[in-house]
This record gives sequence, structure tokens and C-alpha cells, in this order.
Amino acid sequence: MDTKIVPGLVKEQSLATLNPADSVMDAVLLMSDRKIGAVIVVDDSARLAGIFTERDLVNRVVAKKLDPAKTPLVDVMTANPDTLRPDDNAHEALSLMSAHRYRHLPVVDGDRVVGMVSIRDLFNVVKASLEDEVRDREKFIFGSDYGVA
Repeated sequence: MDTKIVPGLVKEQSLATLNPADSVMDAVLLMSDRKIGAVIVVDDSARLAGIFTERDLVNRVVAKKLDPAKTPLVDVMTANPDTLRPDDNAHEALSLMSAHRYRHLPVVDGDRVVGMVSIRDLFNVVKASLEDEVRDREKFIFGSDYGVA
């Protein structure tokens, strides 16, 4: 799992970003439209201010009976979230996500947000790695033409 975050996991993402003053409803509509579980919150200089996730929605908005249309993200987002660097690898990302029970992590290069990694992205890397390992073992045990039709 030496896959680097960039370009292995984060390639040409179209980032879902909002401003801290935008409402929770703005975030929910964007997340629903894009079929994603989190949005990146950036300040006016496009620097990472926070992340707003499905968990934030449940725990900080719905459970507290806040009005999503009137609640700004700055009041309920996870400010200053942990991040990944482009040269981090999938193993490091998985360890961080597992240790802190995250499902999404922003990828930051200096002051610039360059992507978002989800636990689903990492699952796909692990799955591909395991499939490669099984193929390599089959070749070793049964010969290089095993399984070829």
C-alpha cells in the first residue's frame, strides 16, 4: 500500500467547497447533489477553514434541533481538521483515519486544498492490493499461466 495520496488517490477531483458563512442547508444540498459525505470549508483566500461531514450534520445540527437554513457552517463544522499531504501514502491515511474514526480527510499542499480522501477510496486501494497479492501468489504456486483462459 505504497500508493501516494496524489496522484494515486486524488487525481482530477472537482472539489466541493463552501464558505464558513454558507448555511448547513447549502452544504446538505451540495452533498446530496454530488452524492458525497463531506464538503471542504475554505476561507476567502481559499485556505482550509474546516470540514463539514454527515456526522457533523447529525451530531451538531439535527441532534441539537438547529435550523439548517439559518445555521452557518462556521458554527457546526469541524474547524482545523487533520489533513493529509500529497506525498503521504494510503497506509498513513488509513492509520490516521482508523485511529481517529474519520471517514474523510482533506489533502493540503501548503496553503492549498488539493483534494479529499474518503475511507471508500482507501478501501479500493486495499482491495486492489490484496487482489494483486493473490494473483502473485497464484503465479508463484501454480505457475505463470494459472487462471489464463
